[in-house]
Amino acid sequence: MSILRRFASSAIAAGIVLGWVPGAMAQRAPQRLRLGTIAPQGTSYHHILQEMGERWRKATNEEVQLTIYAGTMGSELDMVRRMRLGQLHAASLSVTGLQEIDPGVSALQQMPMMFRSLDEVDFVRSRLEPVLIKRFADRGFVVLNWVDLGWVRYFTRRPALHPDDFRRLKVFVTAGQPEQYDLMQSTGFSPVSLGWSDALMALQTGMIDAVPTIPYFALAMQFHTVANTMLELNWLPLVGATIITKRSWDALSPETQTAMRSIAADAGRKIEERSRAESDEAVAAMRQRGLTVTPVPPAVEAEWRAMSERLYPHIRGTIVPADMFDEVVRVLAEYRAARPAR
Repeated sequence: MSILRRFASSAIAAGIVLGWVPGAMAQRAPQRLRLGTIAPQGTSYHHILQEMGERWRKATNEEVQLTIYAGTMGSELDMVRRMRLGQLHAASLSVTGLQEIDPGVSALQQMPMMFRSLDEVDFVRSRLEPVLIKRFADRGFVVLNWVDLGWVRYFTRRPALHPDDFRRLKVFVTAGQPEQYDLMQSTGFSPVSLGWSDALMALQTGMIDAVPTIPYFALAMQFHTVANTMLELNWLPLVGATIITKRSWDALSPETQTAMRSIAADAGRKIEERSRAESDEAVAAMRQRGLTVTPVPPAVEAEWRAMSERLYPHIRGTIVPADMFDEVVRVLAEYRAARPAR
């Protein structure tokens, strides 16, 4: 046997001992990631997440294999607990779940009528992102994208227009948010703490009379079949993010991380664009099925804004950390000064 052949044979033998075989350098062990979301199966949100997972698989040469659990992993708070226990690796959550990790993120959503347009929401979020990303990283999570799903509106079992009308209604509050419950109760509302999976039955039985949500979710969950009146008031934006545990993220190669970030960011843009369009489409669809949309005259909107502003001192430092609350106010002032109302 020639020296060259003996060298090649020895190299292959050594490679087998070390676990390497020719052609395997680009193939890493599969990383099977489990992602949870409360978005129901079949929704555009779910489909875009599925597309994201398929693109991850192809871009990473099958290294990343994503399984999505849509509406089957409990509440968003349950999903955060599951990630901490290692039962889930990732999740697409709204601020309701995200603030369980870091309360600073509540500044993007939990201030009623603070934002006057989705452009303002985008601007503030872009300015707060670096701080929030670091805060999440410090708590063991990596943010892959941010989204907003449009405006939360109130759906009610009977017509209600003024804030005082709502004080006579039993209003849904997401379970696990005692600060929100106490805040509503302190202003004369009658909150009822429930999980989202119980909301439709609670409406049907009269346990609650009103539920705040985006129109598309109201249509998907069939809330409009009972709560067939919608107040056309932009109460607050529904903001969310897709996150992954740092433990799972660090197990991936830098090249894989780069590909996943890019694809996840693209998925976020698609979700945001589609969700905003679907809000109008959902309202139109529900109108055809009997939904009554109650417009809000300027004088009544002023009532709601005045009530919201009276809540801000109670929100600051309890629901929203004081430093983040103040930063939103500062950034909004900067935005509005550069774009005076016409």
